[in-house]
Amino acid sequence: MNILFWHVHGSWSTAFVQGKHEFYIPVLPDRGPDGRGRAQTWAWPESVHEVSPDELHRYHFDLVVLQRPNEYDLVHEWLGCRPGVDIRAVYVEHNAPQGRINEMRHPMAGTGGIPVVHVTHFNQLFWDCGEAKTFVIEHGIVDPGYRYTGEVNRAAVVINEPQRRARVTGTDLIARFDAVVPVDLFGMGVSELSGYENLPQDALHDAIARRRLYVHPIRWTSLGLSLIEAMQLGMPVVALATTEVPNAVPAGTGFISTDVGALLIAGRALLNDLDLCIETGVRARTYARERFGLERFLSDWDRLFEEILQ
Repeated sequence: MNILFWHVHGSWSTAFVQGKHEFYIPVLPDRGPDGRGRAQTWAWPESVHEVSPDELHRYHFDLVVLQRPNEYDLVHEWLGCRPGVDIRAVYVEHNAPQGRINEMRHPMAGTGGIPVVHVTHFNQLFWDCGEAKTFVIEHGIVDPGYRYTGEVNRAAVVINEPQRRARVTGTDLIARFDAVVPVDLFGMGVSELSGYENLPQDALHDAIARRRLYVHPIRWTSLGLSLIEAMQLGMPVVALATTEVPNAVPAGTGFISTDVGALLIAGRALLNDLDLCIETGVRARTYARERFGLERFLSDWDRLFEEILQ
């Protein structure tokens, strides 16, 4: 099957392109948001092809996977067809909705012919998708392998664009954690925060796995792939019990609460007990590999493709 989709979320896309299909990724000279092309810091298979907007008409696409509202218009502009009408389409919603509950209407709610695929059950619950069919395909990731050492007696936090996203990602909580559990902050994007490290994915995995624990201070986003990656690395996690986190971090694999004080206590206990960290991290890895494994993720997508293409 030939699938057209944009390179929007690196870790999600890296898992998605491991499937058995041919993937076509728009590329523009500036490699901006609408044409990033192939990943530059992730290993993608040869089944992923870069294609310019002018070349798209040369190919037959069985399906277009939309991830942002403007991609609907880009398909119409670049291919001359309408998603959900002239070409089969699905919309992957990566994010939790923002705003008042009664105003959380999805951009695809009025399209009818485009199913919406949510990455968490929480997101499906909160988004109003109108008459559009909705599905949930939970995250799956390429297993980074067990890398945990815990040799650096500090906590790792991964937040992309921490200043812009601010309270949404719990950036304001970092100082409170740092006073009790010293924090090293990693991520992607520009940040003026002291000590912020922007690393390629593989180097990032090695760096955070050397830290004693992983702290996830996210208030309101979809389930962060960095949390799943930390668990599969074998790290014990301490996380705010918001959005999908309570379902992703069961008892014994980490510590979750909406009480930041309780998380500080848990984080300090982990910082002082490497054996506890190792035991908790092993359980976290076992659980995360089973629930968020690549094979399950790709199988879920193939089943959905079969249903859509019937």
